[in-house]
Amino acid sequence: MSAHTYSRRHLALFTVAGLVSPLVGRSGGVRLGVQASCFRDLPIHSGHDAVDELIHAMAECDVKECELSPSIVEPAAFGSHSSRHHASMSSMTPQMMRRELRKWRLRTPMAYFESIGSRFEKVGIRLYAYNYSPDSTFSDEEIDRGFSMAKALGAEILTTAATPELARRIAPFADKHQMVVALSGQGEMNVSPFFRLHVDIGQLVAGNIDPVAYIRDHHADITSLYLADCRKGRAETVVWGQGDAPIHEVLQLLKREGWPIRAYVKCQSSGEATEVDEVKRCVTYARQALA
Repeated sequence: MSAHTYSRRHLALFTVAGLVSPLVGRSGGVRLGVQASCFRDLPIHSGHDAVDELIHAMAECDVKECELSPSIVEPAAFGSHSSRHHASMSSMTPQMMRRELRKWRLRTPMAYFESIGSRFEKVGIRLYAYNYSPDSTFSDEEIDRGFSMAKALGAEILTTAATPELARRIAPFADKHQMVVALSGQGEMNVSPFFRLHVDIGQLVAGNIDPVAYIRDHHADITSLYLADCRKGRAETVVWGQGDAPIHEVLQLLKREGWPIRAYVKCQSSGEATEVDEVKRCVTYARQALA
């Protein structure tokens, strides 16, 4: 199957999942979606690419909105699935690979990203956010390019995990593109009028912060949040139900208050189930919590 066609099985899944519904991703009035990296280990079969596999996985899980991660669109993601690509890259040092990735980001035509966005749009999947997190190795041109990529994909915002120093570097580009950047953690909100917050409730729990109280206090600045589970005082994400995150209470808060905050499933498989099955379980739990 080519990168731009879909099998009858795919289309049947899309129809059953209701992917063209006008109420895309809404559950109990709350916009519910998934972080694309939940499917990081999906097998890529011959003739497929990461975009088709993600679309198929989301259809199986009946999820119609996502935060897209660079692993779906950048060439480094395909290395683990393509023996030819892996072989071509294996002789390169990390510094050489980093330079190649920078060149790819700066030289890839926007039409490439537009085509990816249109493939999701065709089946009714909303790409609300693109998760692009610059680090100290990023040039200013790469940071700028991230905004252009996100717009070409059809994303409304960038989500990013950035240090205060990097946030200050990102700010001028947020202003230039007039695009919201949702920072993980508190960040330096005052350096750009386009800065907002993106919250991981699992990380709040790990930091001994009450997610319900935090979201209530900061809801006006929060664009989206991860529904993740952690144990108090421990940073490691755990399988939903094995930690202390008040996922049910957070969802009920969003439903009760009607705040326009996206809620994205972020989970990991216990090893006893596939990633798709684990996401299905979490989505079912979330929808039941919002019923």
